Amino acid sequence: MMKAMILAAGRGERMRPLTDETPKALLQIGGKPLIEYHLERLARDSIKEVTINLGHLGAMIRAYLGDGARYGLNITYSDEGGQPLETGGGIVRTLKWLGGGVFVVINCDIFCDRPIRPVPLEKPEAHLVMVGNPPHNPGGDFHLAADRVSVAGGTPLTFAGIGYYKPSFFRNAPPGRFPLSRLLREKIAQGAVTGEHYTGLWMDIGTPARLAEADGYLAHRNHG
Repeated sequence: MMKAMILAAGRGERMRPLTDETPKALLQIGGKPLIEYHLERLARDSIKEVTINLGHLGAMIRAYLGDGARYGLNITYSDEGGQPLETGGGIVRTLKWLGGGVFVVINCDIFCDRPIRPVPLEKPEAHLVMVGNPPHNPGGDFHLAADRVSVAGGTPLTFAGIGYYKPSFFRNAPPGRFPLSRLLREKIAQGAVTGEHYTGLWMDIGTPARLAEADGYLAHRNHG
């Protein structure tokens, strides 16, 4: 059974002052914390084992979510303390828990309706969900040609913050703090990363303005 990790350790600098007293994962849209939407989707998609990394105000996340039983999940935590390990280092710290199979990693500050179904990985070491470029990232992050992610050639798209990885993807990862993007670029250059272009609902909720936009969208959808 595939396991999942939700990245929730970040300080949320772009969300200040909202994140001065509330961790980004617990900011609300549609009357619920961002992270709850991910947990509910994982439960619907029959993924029961979830780990969440903690950093800034992490104790509040743990206190709110508990062991995950009310969502039908088993939640464990990776507490990185006052010096979060960034996205790459945070994943590496949880590899023993994530096990030997393909796992999925989700950024807590997105809102997306794509099902979190297993993706088989044979030769590729990672598979990225990509979306059309939003106004704040017009040039995209990577390119996609057929199902292969590259740094040039093909269609420029934005990484959606949903990725599937084999443990071997992190075999030569540096110790300590490092961003996942650094390792992604290395593996993409080796031709080891596939991708898909998802055209459904996706929002990057990285600023107060985009948080308000997502909240307005849900208010309209729920009462429209």
